[in-house]
Amino acid sequence: MAPTTESRQLSDVIVAFALEGQFPDDVSSLPPVSQTDLGPAMEALKKTKTELEGGVRIINEETRGEVSSWEKNAKSLQDDIIRSKAIANDIIRQSEAPETSGEAIQDAEDKTEFLNREVQYSQQLFDVLKGIRHVNQLLSEVEKASQERRILDSLRMLERESWAAMDELGVSKTCRVMRLLDVRSFELKSEVHAVFDRVWKDIVQVDIGSGQVAIYDTLKDDGMTLEDAVIGLKAYKEVDERMEQFWRNLDAAIISPRMDTKAGSCPRVQVSGDMLQLDGKADQSVQALLSDLDKVLSLIAAKLPADLLHSLCGVMMNDMIPKLIRNWLSPAVPSSLKGIPQFESMIEEARVFCTSLEEHGYIGYDELQLWVDDAPTIWLGKCRETSLDAIRTRLTNGIGKSRQVEKVEKHMVSLSEGKELATTGAGASAETNDWGDDWGDAWDDDGDQIDESSQTKEEETKAKGADTQPEDDGADAWGWDDDDGEKPAQEQKQPGGQDDEDDSAEAWGWGDEDSALEPRPQQISKPPTKPAPRHGPEETRELVLKETYHISSMPEPVLELIFAILEDAATLTKGASEYGPIASTAPWLFDLPTSALALFRAISPHYYALDGGGNMFLYNDAMYLAERLSTFSAQWKERRDLTSQAKNMLQLDNDIKSLQNFANRSYANEMNVQKTILRDLIGGSQGLAGEDEWDAAIESGTARIRTMAATWEPILARSVWSQAVGSLADALATKLITDVLEMSSIGQDEAYSIAKVIATATELDDLFLPSKLAGTAPSEDEVPTTSQYAPSWLRLKYLSEVLQSNLSEVKFLWLESELSLYFTVGEVIDLIEASFENNSRTREAIREIQTKPQPLA
Repeated sequence: MAPTTESRQLSDVIVAFALEGQFPDDVSSLPPVSQTDLGPAMEALKKTKTELEGGVRIINEETRGEVSSWEKNAKSLQDDIIRSKAIANDIIRQSEAPETSGEAIQDAEDKTEFLNREVQYSQQLFDVLKGIRHVNQLLSEVEKASQERRILDSLRMLERESWAAMDELGVSKTCRVMRLLDVRSFELKSEVHAVFDRVWKDIVQVDIGSGQVAIYDTLKDDGMTLEDAVIGLKAYKEVDERMEQFWRNLDAAIISPRMDTKAGSCPRVQVSGDMLQLDGKADQSVQALLSDLDKVLSLIAAKLPADLLHSLCGVMMNDMIPKLIRNWLSPAVPSSLKGIPQFESMIEEARVFCTSLEEHGYIGYDELQLWVDDAPTIWLGKCRETSLDAIRTRLTNGIGKSRQVEKVEKHMVSLSEGKELATTGAGASAETNDWGDDWGDAWDDDGDQIDESSQTKEEETKAKGADTQPEDDGADAWGWDDDDGEKPAQEQKQPGGQDDEDDSAEAWGWGDEDSALEPRPQQISKPPTKPAPRHGPEETRELVLKETYHISSMPEPVLELIFAILEDAATLTKGASEYGPIASTAPWLFDLPTSALALFRAISPHYYALDGGGNMFLYNDAMYLAERLSTFSAQWKERRDLTSQAKNMLQLDNDIKSLQNFANRSYANEMNVQKTILRDLIGGSQGLAGEDEWDAAIESGTARIRTMAATWEPILARSVWSQAVGSLADALATKLITDVLEMSSIGQDEAYSIAKVIATATELDDLFLPSKLAGTAPSEDEVPTTSQYAPSWLRLKYLSEVLQSNLSEVKFLWLESELSLYFTVGEVIDLIEASFENNSRTREAIREIQTKPQPLA
C-alpha cells in the first residue's frame, strides 16, 4: 500500500530533525501522530541510517584528500585575512581624515566590526583545521608504528597524544569530522591490540601438546621486552586476565602432568635456557616433585616482572598448593613411627620450598607454610584418621569367622564353699574348676598351701596366652556378690558411686535406654557362706575356674591397633632424637585408643546386628577387649623398658569400664529383644484362655527358647548361656503363673489342662542338666538346675502341684511342704477359691492356712 501524504510529510520532518536539527515553524500543520501510519517514517529513518553509514565509510576512505584540501583552504583564508587587515587599515586612515562625513564614519565602523568578526572566525577555523591536521598526522604515525610492531610507541601516541589533541580541539563530538577521527582512533586501537596479542604470544610460548613453555625476555625482531608488555597489559587492563590464562596453559602443559598421582609414571621437568619442558621419567617421591616445582617457579620468577608475578600468584597458589597438599603431602604422612625419618625429610624439603618461594617473591602460599609448621599435629591427625578408618573398614567387612578363647578366674574360698561350688552353680557351669578329687590331699597342716594342680594349670593358661582379669573385675564379670541374682543395669555402679558411662561413651550418644532395665548376665551364683565347722577361721585356698567362649574376628585387629599406638606413644616419651619434631604429640597419642574404642562402641551394634547372635558376639567381644586391655594395663605398669612418663600417661581404666558396661548393654539389648518376641508368642499382655490357645502358645514359646539356646550355645560361655536361657525360661514361667493367678475360676478339667501345659513348659529342664552344662556324659539320677537360673521355675512347678491337688493336699503343701516359700498366703487363698467350691471345708482350709502364714518358720 502506498504511503499517504500525511505519512510522507511526517517522515520528512523526522528525518530533517534527525539530520540537521530543523523543526517546522508551524507545528499545527503536521498531522496527528496517533492518526498517521508511522511505518513509512521508520523506513525513511532506516534508509537514512544506511546512507549515513555508507557515507561514513566513504568519508573514512577519503579522509586524507579532504584534509589536504582543508589545508589549502586554510592558507587561502590566511591570505584573505591579511588582505582584510590591509583594507581595515585603509578604512581607519580614511575615517581619520577631517573631511570624512559622520555618515561615512559610521559606515566604516560597522564595516570594521564585521571584518574583525570575520578575522576572529577565520582565525578560529584556521586553528581547528590545524588541530585536525595534527591529529590526523598523529593517527597516521600510530598506524605506521603499529605496522612496524612498535607497540609501545603506537600506544603512547594513541593514548597520550592523539586523544589529548582531539580533546583540545574544542569541537563537538557530534561534528562529522570528529566522528570520523574518533572512529579511526578506535580502529587503530583494535589493530594495535591484535599486533600486541601476536607479540605477547611470541614472548610467552606454551605448547600443551608437547609439554613445553618458553618465556623470552625480549624479541630480537621487534625489540619488545616483558617490561614493555606490562605497559601494554595495563593499557588494555588485561594483566589479571593474561596471567590467569598463562597459569591455565602452564598447568595443562607442565604442572598437572607432573603432579598426576593416578598416572603410572610422571615426567621429569627440564630447564633449558628460557624453556621448560617435560622429559624422561621422574621419581615418585615428594622430594622429587618439590624439586621440579622449584625449577618451574624459579624460572617464572626470574622472567616475569613483579607486577605480573603478583597477579599470577593470585590464581596459581590457590590452585597448586591445595593440590600439592591433598594429593602428595597428606598421603605421604605415615600413620606410625616407621616412616618418621622419611616424613621429617619431606617436611624439611617442604620448608626449603617455602623459603625458595619467599626468596623469589611469591605470595599466597600460607596454606603450605601452615602445613609445614603444623607437621606434628598433621601426623597425629593421620594416626587418628587411619586408626578410626581401620575400625570402620573392619566392621563393614562383617564380624568374620569366630574362634574360641578361654576365661580364667581365680578366687580364694573356704573349704565348705568350695565343696558346695563343686556341685552347684559355679562348679556346674564352669568347664574346669581345678579343685581336685580329694580336698584333703590338697591342704597342708597350716591350711594355706595352694593346690599344685591349680598352679600348674594357671601356668599352662599363661603359656597359651590366656588373659586373667584382675580380681575385682573378674568377680564383677562372673557374678560374685550378687545375692539377688541379676541386677538392673542402673544399679551396677562402680565403687564410690561412679556412673557406668564415662565421658567418651556419652560423647558417642549413649544415653539412658530401655535396655538399661534389663539384668546383666550373671555367670556364677555367689557361693553360700556357711559357719565354719571347726574352731577358728576356716581354711581357704585358691579356686581356679575356667570357661571357654567364642569371639568374632574383630577384637584382635582392634587390640593390635591399640597396642601399636601405645607402643609408638611410649617410644615418643623416650625423647629419641629421630622423633624430635613429633615427640610433643605423645600425650595425644595416648588418648587415641579412647577414640578408637568409642568409635567401636558407637557403630558396632549396627554391624553385629546383621549376624545371627550378633549381640551375644558383641557382648563376648567387648568383654574380651576389656579383659585383654586390663591385662595389658597391668603388664604395662610392670615393664622396665618404659619411662615413668609413659607409665603415667596410660589411662585405660575408664575405657575398660566403658567396655564392660557396653558389653552388659549389648547382652541386655539382646535379652530385651528375645523377651519381647517370647511375650508376643505366648500372648503378650493378654491372658490366655482355652486349652488350644494354651497349648499353641506354650509350644511356640518353648520352641523359641530352644532355638535361641541352640543359637547362643556355640557363642556364649556355659555360665552366661545358662543365665540367658534361664532368663527366657523364667519369663515363660512368670507369664504362665500370672495368667493362672488372674483367672477368677478354674474348673477341674481346666486345671488338669493347665497342668499339662506347665508340664510341656518344664520340659525345658533338659537344657539345664548338670551333664549338659558341664559337657559330660549324662547320668540317670542327675537333677536339673533350672531353678538356679530361672527364679520362678520352682514356683511354676508348685503351681502345677496345686492345680492337680485336692484340698487336703493343698493344705499339706502349705503346712508341711515348701509351698509357702514360693507363694504368699493371698495367692494360695485365691487359687483355692478359684478351684474349689465355697463350702465349710474350703473355708476351714483357708482359716488353717491363714493362721500359719509362715509354717516353716
